[in-house]
Amino acid sequence: MTIAVNDRRAALKARHRAAILAAASALIDERGGPDFGVDELAERADIARRTVFNHFGSFDEVLLTVCTDALTVVVDDFLASVSSTAVGDGTRSSMLDEMAVALHRSDLPTAIATMHHVVGGRKAIQERSVDFARAGFLRVGDRLREEISRRHPAADELDVELLVGFLMSGLSVVSRRWIDRTGARLDDASRAEWEQLLARLLHSVRSGYMPT
Repeated sequence: MTIAVNDRRAALKARHRAAILAAASALIDERGGPDFGVDELAERADIARRTVFNHFGSFDEVLLTVCTDALTVVVDDFLASVSSTAVGDGTRSSMLDEMAVALHRSDLPTAIATMHHVVGGRKAIQERSVDFARAGFLRVGDRLREEISRRHPAADELDVELLVGFLMSGLSVVSRRWIDRTGARLDDASRAEWEQLLARLLHSVRSGYMPT
């Protein structure tokens, strides 16, 4: 009996937490940022106001969790794309080709736009969100090195580490440039802009940073 009760409570807590995050994401999409408060969030999630704070220490914690969840989804999607990409001959060029295919398949703009809109105007969480983003790229890098090494066990470790390092640093740069140019919109024009920036990054990594 006790186990059944605990299971129901755990399931209810999970539903409430998911409802809070779904409501926050929907409101952010509608308003273009966190232009709402806890009362409106609770109403949208169909829960009591106090329930929000049963799951999160503050309103900012809700927003940060939305950021990290969005980033985690894209990280997992990117790594799945890498795993499903055809394995090349193990040369540096072929490994970059594999990463290029996976990057073009992945929806990185959605995660970047989500984080940008969530922290817009909220100085209290901007620094922490930057830390989350930085940690997210590091996590991608760690997992990406593992995946490349699994796919190419004979590859030189330094070549793999340099490739991943160049890509992760470059993604951070083009992400900032994309936000500056598009305002982190998610439409056909902004996605085309992302593809152009990504292509320039991949070209720079492929050719080396040398004048043409």
